[in-house]
Order: sequence, then structure tokens, then C-alpha cells
Amino acid sequence: MTDTRRTQGSSEGGAPYGGHRQPERTAWVGWIMFASVMLILVGVFQAIAGLVALFNDEYYLVTRNDLVISLDYTTWGWVHLLLGIVLAGAGLGLAVGQMWARVVGILVAMLSAVVNIGFLAAYPIWSTIMITIDVLVIWALTVHGKETKADY
Repeated sequence: MTDTRRTQGSSEGGAPYGGHRQPERTAWVGWIMFASVMLILVGVFQAIAGLVALFNDEYYLVTRNDLVISLDYTTWGWVHLLLGIVLAGAGLGLAVGQMWARVVGILVAMLSAVVNIGFLAAYPIWSTIMITIDVLVIWALTVHGKETKADY
């Protein structure tokens, strides 16, 4: 006769390592990976926009006086560049399952959306796309952020 009891350390439905079960990983974890990749991508895009603003003021459609916030393009360039670096860093942290990256990702995506509203007159289509991606990232991190706890 075979013994059908499970041992305490068994991974077959038992609770290994002291009786604590990890939550099940669901299909929604894909949204977190989406948010991670989008944060990195938006960070790179923001950094590129920042470099363009730093090196070529004449590239944009309007003068600095026609922007929502009347700053010169050098200032906008530094804002976009630094924001891009922080966004990409949060995306990398999120990809490896860091909780701080989820919080920072939400806050920085909100800041990115606000900055892009201020930059809307200079680069309307680009800013609209960035705002849309920021909103999707915020949604993915707030609604499905806890899904990655099963892995880490």
C-alpha cells in the first residue's frame, strides 16, 4: 500500500516552509510587465524629448511664450531628461518586482502626464501619446499591482 499523505515541505498543495502559502499568480500579472516596459519606454522617450529641447530650440512648433508654462526649452529639456531617467529606473525596478518601484511608477507617471499637459502646445501629438501611456501605466499599477507578490 502506498502512503498518500503529503509531507510538510512538499510543494504539491501543501504549505511549504512553516505553513505560509504564497498567493496564486494570475493572468493579470501581464499588466504589470506591460507597465514596466511602458515605464522604460516612456522614460527613454522623455529623455529623447529632453535632449532635443536642450540641443535644438527651433525644433518645436511654438515659441516658449506660447507654452502653457512659459519656460525656455533648456529648462523643459532638463525636466524631460530627469523625468525620463526616473521613469526608466522605476520601470526597471518594477520588472524585478520591487514594491518601491510600483509606488514611484504611479507618482512619476502622474507627474509625466502633468508635464506633458504643459508641453502640449509645443508637441501636441507626442504629448497626447505620452499622456495616454501614462494613464495606462497608472491603471495597470493601481488595479493589478498586487499580482506580482506571488513571484517575489
